[in-house]
Amino acid sequence: MRGSTALPEWWCLAMYLAHLSRKLRGLELIEGIHLANEGSYDAIGTSLDNLKQLNFIFGPNGSGKTTISRIIEGSGDFPDCQITWANARPLETLVYNKDFVENHFDAESNIKGIYTFGENVEVANEIKRLKGEYDAIKNKIDNLQKNLSGEDGVSGKKKERDVLEAQLVEDVWAAKKKLSELSAAFKGLNNNKKGFCERYLTEVRENDAALRDVSALREDAATVFSGELTKASALPDQDSSSISILEGSAILSRKIIGKEDVDIAALIKKIGNSDWVQQGRKYFDQLEGQCPFCQQKTDTAFRQQLEAYFDETYIADLATIDKLRDDYADATEQLLNAYSMPDIIESRYLDRELYKKDVAALRLALHGNMERISAKRKEPSAPVTLTDTIPLLSAVNAHIAAANKKIKENNDTIENLSARKEVLISQVWRRLLEETKVIYDKFKAETAGLDKAILSIGEKISEEKEELSKKRCEIEKNERNISSIKPTIDEINKLLGSFGFTNFHLVESSASGFYEVKRADGSDAKRTLSEGEKSFITFLYFYHLVGGSFSASGGTNDKVVVFDDPVSSLDADILFIVCNLIKAVVSEMRSGTSAIKQVFILTHNIYFHKEVTFEKRRRDADKKDKTFWVVRKTSQRSMLMEFSENPIKSSYELLWREVRQKPPSDTTIQNVTRRILEHYFKFYGGIDPEDIIEKFDGKDKMICSSLLSWVNDGSHFATDDLYMACELGQVDRYLKVFQKIFEKSGHGGHFRMMMGDDYTTLSVDETHNTDVASETFRILENA
Repeated sequence: MRGSTALPEWWCLAMYLAHLSRKLRGLELIEGIHLANEGSYDAIGTSLDNLKQLNFIFGPNGSGKTTISRIIEGSGDFPDCQITWANARPLETLVYNKDFVENHFDAESNIKGIYTFGENVEVANEIKRLKGEYDAIKNKIDNLQKNLSGEDGVSGKKKERDVLEAQLVEDVWAAKKKLSELSAAFKGLNNNKKGFCERYLTEVRENDAALRDVSALREDAATVFSGELTKASALPDQDSSSISILEGSAILSRKIIGKEDVDIAALIKKIGNSDWVQQGRKYFDQLEGQCPFCQQKTDTAFRQQLEAYFDETYIADLATIDKLRDDYADATEQLLNAYSMPDIIESRYLDRELYKKDVAALRLALHGNMERISAKRKEPSAPVTLTDTIPLLSAVNAHIAAANKKIKENNDTIENLSARKEVLISQVWRRLLEETKVIYDKFKAETAGLDKAILSIGEKISEEKEELSKKRCEIEKNERNISSIKPTIDEINKLLGSFGFTNFHLVESSASGFYEVKRADGSDAKRTLSEGEKSFITFLYFYHLVGGSFSASGGTNDKVVVFDDPVSSLDADILFIVCNLIKAVVSEMRSGTSAIKQVFILTHNIYFHKEVTFEKRRRDADKKDKTFWVVRKTSQRSMLMEFSENPIKSSYELLWREVRQKPPSDTTIQNVTRRILEHYFKFYGGIDPEDIIEKFDGKDKMICSSLLSWVNDGSHFATDDLYMACELGQVDRYLKVFQKIFEKSGHGGHFRMMMGDDYTTLSVDETHNTDVASETFRILENA
């Protein structure tokens, strides 16, 4: 059974130490039982630990003993309880409790026959030989398992490999931390060291991705694993061809001068000042023929020569320069405005700093060219060379092209995101494999030999298990040859007759393999058996089942035997024989040659407990193979308490032991103290309860009256418990009144002796005679 309630760490440690002890002795049995959320056991639970071959459990009815036997039997559903077996190898369990009686003697169907061995000595010896070989093979398997898995100080091949694998887990995890920026590739494994290493080993076998540099992987990961990918529009390409065309205009390099066949042309050409003359013409016109340079009045011929020099061709060339200047200014403005659009400069795909730097350089060059064109207009005769902006335009457009490339990659990634992630994840793992190649190669070399040994041992275990199965079949075949249900009938009927049960007996049923209970006249006796008769015959039936089986084979299987209150409704003489039969089972177990490996005895009967635990010869040695437990029940829960020796001495001592419990039970303390007072003061005699009651006042007087109400009463009734209910939290007050009754009656010494030296007594004035009290107790105990 697997429990859902976590077990205490101390219990797990105790189980481990007990396991080591038993392995040294070669025992296979129940090491511990944890009980929780069943019957009278609460969610906190309680435990039987460090169990041995023989285990005695004492407790009152309703305290939870049958729950223990049912859990050992394992036929029910107990999700929060757990049994710990030595070697994790459960044995067959045979449990005698009320469920066993109901299933086999209260049911409508016939009683199942019990197969036991007949008198064929030769076959019996063959079975014994085969069983020895069977046990030898089983021990060989245990040794192989120990060498494989490790136990009792032996590390075991698997444990050695586990150590190497644990180191690999740590080494690989440390290498993973160095790739923290790529942790998205390890999604689902970033908080799972073991799972990460398992994936790592899978990648070692299967990963054939391209090996890429870590920086390239980080760049891709920033996009693929961003979780914020959205489709983006491409940045608009700008047409800068008009700028290049304008900058190549021939007018810029040509000297623009007047007509050379005019008389004045020779002079203007000689002094090279046509631009100066052209600029002075507007002043000449304003002065109505007066020269703006020498201030002399000119004639009509001079005006005609100026106009002839600056003819229509000259004027047309100036107009061409003007248009070039205007077109260049417009193209510059449009281009620079386009390059400054928010869609471009705010794009996260653009290298903004370099882009702005190159746009600024372009702007400076364009403005410089505009100034040069303006200078050409002022001095048309001077050739002008413009800055070539093609490289600058190419640089700016290259940024836009690069951004558009990233935008395309982004959009392509979105359309194929799953595939891109898968590829990138494989590449990240490939990078990690490369980083840890030395680590893995070392691990592989060290585990190769261990893996080979583990495989070899596993194959040997399989072979031995197959041989074990064959031996089991041989044993069962021989068992079937000498097994019969008839010997059980004869033995049970013999025991029934020897103890005076002559008016009923077992017979074989007409249905093969079953029994019936018959009267002497042949009538069915099953329904008319008294409680004592049924209890005795069911016990005898179970007793023979311990040495047999419900089938023709299986009687030699190792088993755990449980006796849960087997003496209900039995007379004293029958109780005695039941004790002796149980002792015979225990003796057979202790012999070491029996299939019985462990025995549990649970009871509420003090006499039966004392009888079944009594051993004349075994003293110190018997403590090594048995444990003693008491089930103690309070109003809230039942709990198990272990004792180093038999805690049940006499009924009187048991009552005092209940009072000494810390804390005492709030459900039983009233009845326990009443019974002590009745037992002691009735024996001692000469004490008037009314005199003692009068020595108390108020609430204490009522409690005293309640406790002494039985002392002179000839009989007890169930309703007596209702006389003065002990409310929760009133236990201490009851105990104080209980103590004062002894003190005020002059028997305080007996109280102190029974409670022990560590009990804090009340301050009273009366003197006490401890010797008298001690002698009185010894008389009571012997009684």
